[in-house]
Amino acid sequence: MKWTRPQTFTPNPAANARRKAAKKRAVHVAMWLMVLPALAMATDPGELHLASDTWPPFTDTPEGQRVAIELVMTALDRAGISASTTIVDWKEVEAGIRNATFDGSAAMWRTEKREENLIFSEPYLENRLVLVGRKGSDVAAARMSDLAGKRVAAVGRYAYGDAITGAVGIYFINGRSDQEDLDKLLAGEVDFMLIDELVARYLLSYQRDEAVAKLEIGTTPLARRTLHLAIRRDIPGAEEIITAFNREIRGMFTDGTYGTILQVGSILVDIDGDGLDELVTLGDVVGQAPPGTVYDVFGKEPETPPEKQRVFIRGNVYEGWAAIPDRYKGPAGPTEPTFKHGTTIFSLKF
Repeated sequence: MKWTRPQTFTPNPAANARRKAAKKRAVHVAMWLMVLPALAMATDPGELHLASDTWPPFTDTPEGQRVAIELVMTALDRAGISASTTIVDWKEVEAGIRNATFDGSAAMWRTEKREENLIFSEPYLENRLVLVGRKGSDVAAARMSDLAGKRVAAVGRYAYGDAITGAVGIYFINGRSDQEDLDKLLAGEVDFMLIDELVARYLLSYQRDEAVAKLEIGTTPLARRTLHLAIRRDIPGAEEIITAFNREIRGMFTDGTYGTILQVGSILVDIDGDGLDELVTLGDVVGQAPPGTVYDVFGKEPETPPEKQRVFIRGNVYEGWAAIPDRYKGPAGPTEPTFKHGTTIFSLKF
């Protein structure tokens, strides 16, 4: 066999450059494939992804009635915190929080079990169930046990705690909404219905003629729960977020934002944490006399008559209406609230 000298391979410079460029591009693509998911997660690392269910007028889609979500979103925005809310079934809200699909909820009741994984804000609203019956009904019940033997319609009754679930001898009829419960009541299918005091207030303010003609509305809360913003404990800066939210809600109490969003006008709330409530009116001109209606944010009966109530105006607390400087008293009485678009946030069909 004839031996042949091995040939020395001399690479083509142009081809070598192309191979290097292709290899470099492949490395870059591989790196981007690894980085892109992280970038997608970090598009807005400060945004809170919250979730709630359909529960008007407190939570709903943007087209619906959602005063609780609006209060929370406004406070977070004032604190410089970006947030969004997804509306799903409540079971999906809880499951989504557990599996980290959602960071928390804008409207949640506080329980020891939930506190294991969630940080709760200070209460920003209180849900109070009052009794409603047809015209002529006795709605003076002071406790749920007074309704033994009666048919009572309620929405989501199990979430209101022992005051409802522990009641004995009451025939609860579960409804999907206040409207459905009202239809059952007016049709005589139930004896009473339970609605939130705020809803009752809206009825008497914006649908007074229908409500007075067809309904009796109780004034004693038969069950109550405070409403909170709740976020997962493992969210970076969770405690700071809650602290900022609490601060902004307190600010909204005093500057009229809270009363305007709820469409209740003047509110009664302890704004300085001293255990004493202050009356906070809309605007700086309060009128010559106390407002006719005041929304008590946390449902405590005032210990003093309206004319002697502590009044908060422009950072100062005045002990009684007579102590308010004349410059804050307009000739036409208390300033009435002006709400966006002039519409009510809640109504029922009679």
